[in-house]
Amino acid sequence: MNIQTESHISGQPIKEKQAKRPVRMVRWFIIVGLLLALLVGALVGFNAFRSHMIAQFFANNKPPPANVSAVEAKTEVIPNLLTAVGDLVAVHQVNVTTDVPGRITEILFTAGSHVKAGTPLVQLFDAPEQGDLANYKAQATVGELQLDRAKQLASRQFGPQSTVDTAQAAYDQAKAGIAKTEALISQKLVRAPFEGDLGVRQVEVGQYLTAGTQIVSLTDLSVLYANLTVTEKQSSQIKVGQAVRVSVDAYPGRTFEGKITTIEPQIATDTRNIRVQATIQNPDSILKPGMFATTTIVLPGKPPVVTIPETAVDYTLYGDSVFLITEKKGDDGKTTLTADRTFVKTGNRVEGRVEILKGLKAGDKVVAVGQIKLQSGMAVAISTDPPPPVPAEPPRY
Repeated sequence: MNIQTESHISGQPIKEKQAKRPVRMVRWFIIVGLLLALLVGALVGFNAFRSHMIAQFFANNKPPPANVSAVEAKTEVIPNLLTAVGDLVAVHQVNVTTDVPGRITEILFTAGSHVKAGTPLVQLFDAPEQGDLANYKAQATVGELQLDRAKQLASRQFGPQSTVDTAQAAYDQAKAGIAKTEALISQKLVRAPFEGDLGVRQVEVGQYLTAGTQIVSLTDLSVLYANLTVTEKQSSQIKVGQAVRVSVDAYPGRTFEGKITTIEPQIATDTRNIRVQATIQNPDSILKPGMFATTTIVLPGKPPVVTIPETAVDYTLYGDSVFLITEKKGDDGKTTLTADRTFVKTGNRVEGRVEILKGLKAGDKVVAVGQIKLQSGMAVAISTDPPPPVPAEPPRY
């Protein structure tokens, strides 16, 4: 069908209408924007409210004060001690040996027994020497008779003086043989050179001994030496006659008294240390040579110093510190106790107490037990329980 030929159809062209955004879509975007704004505002307000409530909770709910034990720093005179390590040696100790070779015929001692000086220990075979001794004694008897006869004849002018001299020489030679043989016989009988305790027996009956063979050890335990070393810097503080306290691991908690008897006049060039020797009485014979000993030299006294228990000091790589207890008043007027970490300079430690050279004064209260749970500025409450006693002998590792 042709439009131009159709009479009932208008011939004017159809015009397209211009597209317009619907009003409903604009309203939708506005509503979504308002909802997002409300949501963001609600989240921001909630976070602000939560932070405020958390801060208010912690401000109004402080943790309770930590329960600690406290001690008071005090001024006292502490012993001036110098500690060193060393070992114990016997004043008299020897390995008993024989001077001459020979075969053992009899053992006259019991291992581990206590013997006096000169006590026979071992008898070696001495039959040849005993025979020589009898021979020389016989010669001495004959020589003495001939000498007396020659002297009587010479006194009456019946004999020459040369006969007297010959008889005198023969008699003296016989006595010299007796003395030499007796010396050899005495060497075959081994005796204790001094009083002491015998050790383990090293020989048996019938054993042939060469000169110098060890028979048994002999030790005098009544007096011991404590050999120790001190540094070159400390050598100026020690003198002969100063008291020394010795402790050993075998008898913890017990000390043995002695005195310095010898100071080495030379300082070792390799270590720059000086050797010191103290003499210790050992009446009970409980100390043994070779024991490791911790020695303490008592030096002249020092002026009074501020001291606190060792448990109150916190030793770290950053320095030594204590928790000093101070009183503080809050906004409500109430007084509270707080523990503030205070660094101190420590000195010597004696019998569980430590010397404070700097950082505290007499009368200051410090925490003695419970530092692990504390932070500087934390509130504390002093326990009514007394602090634990200081052990008499701290453990050694």
